[in-house]
Order: sequence, then C-alpha cells, then structure tokens
Amino acid sequence: MESNLLTNASADEMNQDFSEYVANLQLHMTLQARNLVPTLKQTLVDSRQQLLHQTQANFEKLVSRQGL
Repeated sequence: MESNLLTNASADEMNQDFSEYVANLQLHMTLQARNLVPTLKQTLVDSRQQLLHQTQANFEKLVSRQGL
C-alpha cells in the first residue's frame, strides 16, 4: 500500500512538472510569435499597399508589352 502511495505521489509530481513545462513552452512560443509577426502600423499598411500597387503596375507593363 505504501509503495502505491509513493507511485501516485511521484506520478502527480511528474504530471505537475510536465504541466509546468508545457506552460513554459506555450509562453516561449507566444513570445517568439510576437517577434515574428510585424506590428500593424499605418506606415506598414501603406508600404504593403504601395508594394501591391507597384507589383500590379509592373505585371500590367509586362503583359501589355507582350505580343498577343
């Protein structure tokens, strides 16, 4: 019976350690994701929109210069 209690106690401790590890891993992944995702500021949106328009204009130039 005593060994059963020790086994249960060590299993609970292992589960708690694992839960703590998962929580730390989730926190680390969240912080990493914040570093990978650019902030959405007005200037960033403008630069993305400008890049889109420039890309569309370049594509249209290429298409218009090709013979049909």
